[in-house]
This record gives sequence, C-alpha cells and structure tokens, in this order.
Amino acid sequence: MNQKKKMQDEISAELYAKFFHGLSNPTRLKIVQSLLGKEKNVSELVQELGIKQSQISNQLACLKWCGYVDARQEGKYVYYQIKDERIREILRLATEVVGDNAAHISECTRM
Repeated sequence: MNQKKKMQDEISAELYAKFFHGLSNPTRLKIVQSLLGKEKNVSELVQELGIKQSQISNQLACLKWCGYVDARQEGKYVYYQIKDERIREILRLATEVVGDNAAHISECTRM
C-alpha cells in the first residue's frame, strides 16, 4: 500500500470513529433517541430526560454542528429534530445488534 493511500485510510478511520463518537456520549444518544419521535425544544428535553439545561444545550450544539440534528426557531423557542433520516436507520440497526449481543457488550472489559 502506498503512503498516500495509507494516510487517506487513517484519516477516514479517524473521521468514522469521530462520527460514532458523536453517538457514544450517553446524553447525546438520549437526545437523539428522544428526537426520533418528534421535534422538541430544550425545555421539553430537560423535562423528559431529567438532564440539566446547560448539558442539553451543550450537547445539542455538538449534535447540530456535526449534522445529527437541525433546528428551527418558532417565536422564542428553538425546536430540534433529526436532520438526516439515515440517523434513524443507524439507530434502528444498532438497536438490533445490541439486542442480539447485549450480554456480551455489557460484560466487555476491553472497551
């Protein structure tokens, strides 16, 4: 493998890892899962998830920047929704994989 191809593969692997890292934070994952049902504002997410407003807002900023969610303003409220329908499919597939392997995943000491 030539040096240029090897460097591209490393960059690609880092980028994919970062993408999955976006969903590896429990707060971000809970927010995304909550938004699968319908769009919500920060107050609704705080009430539903029981997480501090500052944490929700911080994680929403990350999710929005990286393209997982989008926002629209209505009056004084900002409503967040899933930006790309493929995120729904990724989470659906993850649910299936976790369901099939939950015992092993929960006992894994290497991650």
